[in-house]
This record gives sequence, C-alpha cells and structure tokens, in this order.
Amino acid sequence: MQKDVSRFLNEEGQVVTWPKKHADKKLVMEYIVEKFELEKPYTEKEVNEIINQWHTFQDWPLLRRGMIDAGLMTRDIEGHEYLRQPM
Repeated sequence: MQKDVSRFLNEEGQVVTWPKKHADKKLVMEYIVEKFELEKPYTEKEVNEIINQWHTFQDWPLLRRGMIDAGLMTRDIEGHEYLRQPM
C-alpha cells in the first residue's frame, strides 16, 4: 500500500502540516525534494526559497535539515552548495 501525501497538502499543493509519524515526515520530505532538479547545485538561499514555495508552516530549516538527514539532499562542508540525491 503506497502512502498518499495529499492529506498533508492544500489546494495549491503546499504542505500545510508537519506530520507526527516518521514515515509520514519522510513522505512529505520526498514530495518537497522532488521540486529540485537532480545534479543541479543550489545555494542555501535557493533551497529555502523553493522549500518556502511548497509549505505554509514557515519552518524551512526543519525541512532543509530533515532532507539532508534523510539523505535526500547533500550539502558541502561549508554549507554553500546543496544537491538533490536520487531516490
């Protein structure tokens, strides 16, 4: 059974709530990370801007860190360049 991210989205496709369950959090992060192109480097500012377009609860640091911790994105040691990872 595949989980459906739509229960966490508004009509515009933005995430409106941060789930309590770990599996649902990963589902939401996978949804947001799909908004990034593979192999394209992003600055932290660009990452924050894209994340902000796709959620309404104003916690882009939580989402950015979560995607990195989950291995969905990587960040260079200085924190200047971010890359989406294949799923």
